[in-house]
Amino acid sequence: MDLLNTLVDKGLRRELPTREEALAVLATPDDQLLDVVAAAGKVRRQWFGRRVKLNYLVNLKSGLCPEDCSYCSQRLGSKAEILKYTWLKPDEASKAAAAGVAGGAKRVCLVASGRGPTDRDVDRVSQTIEAIKERHEGVEVCACLGLLSEGQADRLRSAGADAYNHNLNTSEGTYGEITTTHTYADRVDTVHQAQAAGLSACSGLIAGMGESDADLVDVVFSLRELDPDSVPVNFLIPFEGTPLAKEWNLTPQRCLRILAMVRFVCPDVEVRLAGGREVHLRSMQPLALHLVNSIFLGDYLTSEGQAGQTDLDMIADAGFEVEGAGTTTLPRHRADAAAGCGSHADGGCASEAEGGASHAGGGCGPCGGVEEAAVPAAEVPETPGARTDLVAVRRRGAGTDLAPNA
Repeated sequence: MDLLNTLVDKGLRRELPTREEALAVLATPDDQLLDVVAAAGKVRRQWFGRRVKLNYLVNLKSGLCPEDCSYCSQRLGSKAEILKYTWLKPDEASKAAAAGVAGGAKRVCLVASGRGPTDRDVDRVSQTIEAIKERHEGVEVCACLGLLSEGQADRLRSAGADAYNHNLNTSEGTYGEITTTHTYADRVDTVHQAQAAGLSACSGLIAGMGESDADLVDVVFSLRELDPDSVPVNFLIPFEGTPLAKEWNLTPQRCLRILAMVRFVCPDVEVRLAGGREVHLRSMQPLALHLVNSIFLGDYLTSEGQAGQTDLDMIADAGFEVEGAGTTTLPRHRADAAAGCGSHADGGCASEAEGGASHAGGGCGPCGGVEEAAVPAAEVPETPGARTDLVAVRRRGAGTDLAPNA
């Protein structure tokens, strides 16, 4: 197809596609899906080879958020039966992080629900970062704490943080329909604060909230302009007890087209497959590895992911390899530009929110890193296409007495 050849050529040159080209990717029919994946895969391999970076989430503080983000199980008024607990102590968080590092994670994403951290919260997280770095000298640490106040990004950087996650989530034009307690501009400002402090910025989106193709293109083009080092792509899991409980809009094919569009628009950026992949991509997850170069290992913030060993087996079976700690994630031209924030192998913030947290970081108010799986299967509405057998609330790992899934 002329469209795909054009997009490959632009991706290899790091040239921005037109809006019409990005929209055309989302509109391709299913019988051309493998052609789309193959084309975007060429761009992915040009900049990242066959490496897959592993990231691991630690939910430092779960639930009871005062923000009203419609997609989030931790939002104000949420009736989702998730774990609720206050701040983990630094040694507890470090122990949780160790499980992910042992499983092969190169980055640990520290997430906390809430509008944004107080100065005391920044002190808590700084102590946690120091505890993790003392135990795992080479690990990257990304914080996802919500809206930042002046000077807080600098303090996190001084404590050893390598990156900060804060997702845009959806287009500016539709943002007010998703959240009313803060603005799209607030999110952009926090990403700018992180960048100004020398932190590697991570900012992404959530797909499947009822948005149009134009909205998806708008937010991805905005991310390209914002220029984060990593872009986590989350797929909405409609939580029973939240305003978006009936939004089951995604198919595996649509998810793959969205990931391909993100790769074409952000060719040399770490694209992370984040929350919702198990539910929406299902058996087609391995195809997504041809489009993304980063995933979360094991569980998310309030939902269970597939077994960590299954993630590792999937990567190997698909012909990819786990990125090692001594490898710089970003292509050299981006890593050199970001050298001040530890992008090189010895500095450690190359990739990125996930977020982390995006991040597959995780649907927790303004931090918005990961959209997570939701409620007990019997409570999910009987909607065509819903896979209730794949949805489970996290009951293990951080904040519990049970071993984590990593």
